[in-house]
Amino acid sequence: MSDKASINLDGTSYDLPVIVGTENEKAVDISKLRDLSGFITLDPGYKNTGATKSAITFLDGEKGILRYRGYPIEQLAEKSTFLEVAYLLIYGELPKKEVLEKFRADIKKQMMIHEDMKNFFAGFPSKSHPMGQLSCLVGALSAFYPESLNPNLTDEEEDQTIINLLAKMPTIVSWIQKKSLGHPVVYPKNNLGYIDNFLNMLFGEVNDEKTFDPVVIDAMHKLLILHADHEQNCSTSTVRIVGSSNANLYASVASGINALWGPLHGGANQAVIEMLEAIKNDGGDAEKYLAKAKDKNDPFRLMGFGHRVYKNFDPRAKIIKKACDDILEKLGVQDPVLDIAKKLEEAALNDQYFIDRKLYPNVDFYSGIIYRALGFKADMFTVLFALGRLPGWIAQWKEMRENKEPIGRPRQVYVGHTERDYVEFSNR
Repeated sequence: MSDKASINLDGTSYDLPVIVGTENEKAVDISKLRDLSGFITLDPGYKNTGATKSAITFLDGEKGILRYRGYPIEQLAEKSTFLEVAYLLIYGELPKKEVLEKFRADIKKQMMIHEDMKNFFAGFPSKSHPMGQLSCLVGALSAFYPESLNPNLTDEEEDQTIINLLAKMPTIVSWIQKKSLGHPVVYPKNNLGYIDNFLNMLFGEVNDEKTFDPVVIDAMHKLLILHADHEQNCSTSTVRIVGSSNANLYASVASGINALWGPLHGGANQAVIEMLEAIKNDGGDAEKYLAKAKDKNDPFRLMGFGHRVYKNFDPRAKIIKKACDDILEKLGVQDPVLDIAKKLEEAALNDQYFIDRKLYPNVDFYSGIIYRALGFKADMFTVLFALGRLPGWIAQWKEMRENKEPIGRPRQVYVGHTERDYVEFSNR
């Protein structure tokens, strides 16, 4: 294959470099096109535009492949833990045992959050959305740790900031849930691991440490691992472009949280439960809604099926489906909404319309069901997504800094008025 691509503009031919990735992805490097020709490219939604070269996550939507640092997601979900995967994403390699133990210990020591942060919770209106609270609180960490504002952090200072954020995020998330319920917050405990601590702060009581079934703990590990990174999506690209201005890690991740908050990005698992609730309230007829989904004249959309990137089955969905089945069997939850979900799943997997269009249940479908079964409110689902995605955001921010990428500054094609003179009020 040629290492150059030619483009003809206004009768002049320009040779542009062709970049080939390690998985044979091909790209035309247009970084000098404007300087050479005066032209820019226009690609709304960036569907055909690569903003960076990255060594973190490989995704092949046609083949249903997802790998973190070269490791298949199936292997990581089966054999690894969330903190081990976090280390892998951020630092590039699986840690040795002693390195992972120190990583875990360092995080455990930093899980407490400053008592003054309670003032933020006191100031939030009672109906504040959890994602708004999360964004505010993560951004506020920079005020409590001002050393993070230095754009020229040493490696040690950068590592400490990373540890700090990984440690404090589950505490913040759990406190958001406790405050929304009007319950007293539960502090992290030194005798518990990361996931156990998180679950205890969510569902335990101040003087009553709660233990959790291994099936529940395993499902939480898997949920967080499966959401840990997903290449250059909306929130990840937001973290990188904000970070490219030399914004600190807390501010950059807070921007990613805000991007994730949008219902077209992170709100899909919440939308699944809201759809199931609507079906239940309309009599619970799953077949009726499958028919509506197939009717091109009906505005109803079946949430949690299909994926913009994966043209085949979402590899994460295969993993989380089993965890979902295990959770429902273990907990024995009696919930008509979950019964409708199982009917929809079974019907869609056997319906030729959905099979032909590869509209399989995706990770949002199953994660929403698991979170519902565990007792989370629907408006907490995206917050849990953010906790899972945190290692990926950190890894992408770190890679962007290490590669010394320039500040993000997209171009535009202006389509407004040409030059015109100011009109006085009397003449308008």
